[in-house]
This record gives sequence, structure tokens and C-alpha cells, in this order.
Amino acid sequence: MKILVTGAKGFIGKNLIAELKNRGYEDLYECDIETTEEELEQYTKNCEFVFHLAGVNRPEKEEDFMKGNFGFTSILLDKLKKNKNKSPVLITSSIQAKLDNPYGKSKKAGEDLMFSYEKETGSKVLVYRLPNVFGKWCRPNYNSAVATFCNNIARNLEITVNDPNVVMNLVYIDDVVEEFISALEGKEHIEENFGYIPTVYTIKLGEIVELIQGFKKSREDLMLPNMKDEFSKKLYSTYLSYLPENEFNYPLKMNIDNRGLFTEMFKTAERGQISVNVAKPGIVKGNHWHNTKNEKFIVVSGKASIRFRKIDSDKVIEYIVSGDKMEVVDIPCGYTHNIENIGDTDLVTIMWANELFNPEKPDTYFMEV
Repeated sequence: MKILVTGAKGFIGKNLIAELKNRGYEDLYECDIETTEEELEQYTKNCEFVFHLAGVNRPEKEEDFMKGNFGFTSILLDKLKKNKNKSPVLITSSIQAKLDNPYGKSKKAGEDLMFSYEKETGSKVLVYRLPNVFGKWCRPNYNSAVATFCNNIARNLEITVNDPNVVMNLVYIDDVVEEFISALEGKEHIEENFGYIPTVYTIKLGEIVELIQGFKKSREDLMLPNMKDEFSKKLYSTYLSYLPENEFNYPLKMNIDNRGLFTEMFKTAERGQISVNVAKPGIVKGNHWHNTKNEKFIVVSGKASIRFRKIDSDKVIEYIVSGDKMEVVDIPCGYTHNIENIGDTDLVTIMWANELFNPEKPDTYFMEV
């Protein structure tokens, strides 16, 4: 299928084109502000589906709203009619089309033009009134609060929140792209003549800011966001895409002594924490037990002996493990346990605990295995 995408270098256009290519669509006509009239003529002659995503959000002059959101739509449709091309056309509008402002009026004019074109030509028209869209590659400090907050908080720049109680309706870029490709395949969602994105998130502006600030802080307290919450998961992915290119990395506190090192990697409120433990050859670590805390050990490099003994028994249980054949060893409560490096190189073990370490209640009691 030959697909024309206007606004190809814009936020939605870039994401849509990338996913179309992922799914094997190869004949893509990418139209942007640099596209010549001759090229547009050829595109509108050959295309079999049109994603009309081009538009103006924040022009220098008020009259450019109508020129960008109505004028180019008119040019596009005229060329399709000239070439007798009845390809379906999907256009992105805005929920502001309901409002009496220059941007809303221009979007409403574009919608009306599309519906008139549908009646005149019989071509299928899909108009999507999108709420706020967030995700990777959106331009910050332009017309997206989420993009601006992510970009500025990641860079320690000032942000302005006039009213934290303002309620926002947002859709995630991947959900938008998924719906658009479904529409391409004839499986669009329509309600009262307008296409819509099935998944919409409603949240206060202040809560969004708190979440993003928490993402930034997570590099210090190591607390991962709650990925069970779909909005938090998608917002966190968005935030990471705005990190400065020289700040993809961040340091961890390495607790080093003559035995090796212990470093906490990640923490979660619901599912405990993950750490890395390095022991030098011949070193034994552990010799303690827990009432409720439990752990999982995975040796990723080196060779180890992991020993257990129920605290009221003399029977010692031993597991020999190595990075050559990685396996998980559960550390149940009520068993004193240790891990010894029995190899010739450093022993590297990934350790998961089911709860965060609480120095006031460590639930850890010394006892030799």
C-alpha cells in the first residue's frame, strides 16, 4: 500500500512512520514543509491512503492558524480531486475545535472542509479530535506541557504550574499510532462522526509534575516507578526520552571493603529491591537468617557454595552454583545461610529481597551455618 503522511517530521508523523516501517509498510510518501508542489502532485496521484497530520499550533501571526490548518488541507484535497484519487483520508484535529479561539476555529474549518469533501467525492474521511498527546519526540517549550515538564525537570530548569488542580485528558503516542494503523486496516473507533483513541488518561497537572519529579529523584533513592499503573509507565518512558544525551548514566553507591563490594541497584515499593554483591576468592558472606524477609540469589560470574541450615537443626544443605549455568537459588526464611566464593575469580551475585531494607527493623540475625 502506498501511504501519504503529511506533517511527516512532526511529533505524531515521526512516530507513525517509524511504526509503519516496523510493520513492513515500505511505500511511504513523507510530506513536510520542504516538500515541493511537484512532489505533492505525484504523492496525491499515487497514494492509496492519506494520514493528514500537518498543522499549525503556535504560529507567529494569528492569521497563520487558518493558513496552516485550513489552507493546506484545501490544497491537499484539491490535488486529490484533480488526480481523481479517492483514497481514504485520516486527519488529526483537536478537542479545541469546539472552542471559540483562532486555533479552534482553524481546526473546525479544516474538519468542515473534510466532511464536505467526503460528501462531494464519496471518499472515506476519518477526523480525529485529539486531546493532549504525550510521548517521545514531542517538542518541548512549544505546545505540550508534558514535553516541557519532562525536558525542563531533567535539566534542572524552571517550570511554571499556574494551577496544579487543572484536569488534563491525555493520550499516549503509541496508543495514537496503534489506533491510526487500525484505521488504515479498516478497524477504526468512531463515535458521533469522529474517530477517537480508546485509552485516555485523566489526571491533574500537579500530579503529573509530582510523578516526573519522582522520576528524577529515582536516580538518587533508586525507587523505580509503579509500572503496574499504565499512565506512570508511559510517562516514565516519555521522561527518559528527554534526558540530556550526556546524562543517560548515573552513579550507584558502592559499599567496598576487603571482602568485595555490595551495591543497591533498584528499589520498588511493592516488590522489594535488587542489589549486586561481589566477593573475592575464599570470602564467605552472610551467616544470618530472617523471620519474614526472603531473597533470591543468581550467580552471574564465578563459582559459589550456597549453604543453608534450619536454625533448629544441624543439617547443612549445600548448592554449588556458577555463572556458567545461571540459576535462581531461593533463600527461605528460618534458614541461616551464607555464600562462599570457591572459585579463582571474583564472585558476582545478583540478589533480590522481597522488601526494602529498613535499618530500624532489618529482620537479620547473625548465626553461623
